[in-house]
Amino acid sequence: QVQLVESGGGLVQPGGSLRLSCAASGIIFSIYTMAWYRQAPGKQRDLVAAVTAGGSTNYADSVKGRFTISRSYANNTVYLQMNSLKPEDTAVYYCYAKHRRTAETYWGQGTQVTVSS
Repeated sequence: QVQLVESGGGLVQPGGSLRLSCAASGIIFSIYTMAWYRQAPGKQRDLVAAVTAGGSTNYADSVKGRFTISRSYANNTVYLQMNSLKPEDTAVYYCYAKHRRTAETYWGQGTQVTVSS
């Protein structure tokens, strides 16, 4: 059974930081691209950042220079370090896994991030 379990969300003031974690089980972690998406109320779900099996990363323009995605093969976990948070970063953040060769994909249950004073 595949599971992507997110943690680390919460309430933070503007300018603050949070680190999200996504622990993956039931998949061969090393052959999946891992990513974070987010969805604000009334908006579509958008890509925030992704890291391939080989370690290449890409980011949404809105988070470049503020967010960093990384992965640990030792504990099958992908992280999203979020710095200089803004109110517009408020959303539910979802972990996503895609097999590097097939159409096989998985989603986590989401974790709420709220940036507010």
